[in-house]
Amino acid sequence: SFCLLRSVFSLFPELSTLGKAHSGQFQTQVAMNSLFKAGSQALKVAGSRGFAAHNVPKRKVVVLGAAGGIGQPISLLMKISPYVTELSLYDIAGTPGVAADISHINSRAITKGFAGDDQLAEALQDADVVIMPAGVPRKPGMTRDDLFKINAGIVKGLVEAVGKNCPEALLNIISNPVNSTVPIAAETLKKMGVYDPKKLFGVTTLDVVRAKTFYADKAGLDVADVDVPVVGGHAGVTILPLFSQATPRASLSQADLEALTTRTQDGGTEVVQAKAGKGSATLSMAYAGAIFADACMRGLNGESNVIESAYTQNDVTELPFFATRVRLGPSGVEEVFKLGEMSEYEQQGLKALLPELRASIDKGVEFANSN
Repeated sequence: SFCLLRSVFSLFPELSTLGKAHSGQFQTQVAMNSLFKAGSQALKVAGSRGFAAHNVPKRKVVVLGAAGGIGQPISLLMKISPYVTELSLYDIAGTPGVAADISHINSRAITKGFAGDDQLAEALQDADVVIMPAGVPRKPGMTRDDLFKINAGIVKGLVEAVGKNCPEALLNIISNPVNSTVPIAAETLKKMGVYDPKKLFGVTTLDVVRAKTFYADKAGLDVADVDVPVVGGHAGVTILPLFSQATPRASLSQADLEALTTRTQDGGTEVVQAKAGKGSATLSMAYAGAIFADACMRGLNGESNVIESAYTQNDVTELPFFATRVRLGPSGVEEVFKLGEMSEYEQQGLKALLPELRASIDKGVEFANSN
């Protein structure tokens, strides 16, 4: 029932937060395959915790593209997050209706909708976290270049607004292609003199969610107990799950591991095809984006050991941007984790992804500097 779902997601700290980092490993408690078990626990404590969480600092979250396929469900999840006190929903149209709808939910966050260029500045004012799923989704037959041409301009314009109105906010970019849109955002903010690499993130959490789900299913494990680091980028072969570092360890064949890698890399395509061209991975992306946004707020609030994967500027490889595990804190990125020991297959995957990821980064930088 919806009440069960509401109770479960109100407990993001138990269901989606990261526990501990042991020997370079971390564990995200995401109980997607254990919903009813988690729901039972949620129902037991919902009465005492509810949605209030009055001891949590006030936080404003802005969703840019809130009327879209990802924007609406992620707005819902932010509305029931115990960390959000003010929720600002923006899109070119449709957001007053979305805001009115979810504002009726009896949760902590005061919700307002904004539409059109003239209301963008007001929507962004005093934001702590900005989530950007704005842009068009990938459709059958659409190349990455097609997607880039449409979304690059959208992202650049919205990032300029963020730089003007809330430059200190943590900026979570979901808009695809993330491998290029994050460099676009970085270059745009640099031009404005407000770039802080610790506050800019490409949201790659969905790759981790998929890797955990597929690995747990194949190994017969409870997904709530599974951790799989995923590094690289956020498209195709640039997505590199490190199943050799997965916990708990499972006795899977090399063929199984390679098949899991391919499925994780092609997860978006799997959903597009399953929806027969009428949609993309909107719901799972919203879920993953909410996990990461909550992690950002937990870090801002001073919680220790908040670790997630994200596509950030770092020196983990020869490339300026790379997805790996990061520790989040009051200033954004507090620590970037190295890749750790990899299997020969994963090392080959890393070598193969670097040129493609570099090309995507260069493409984003070139666009930002020529527009």
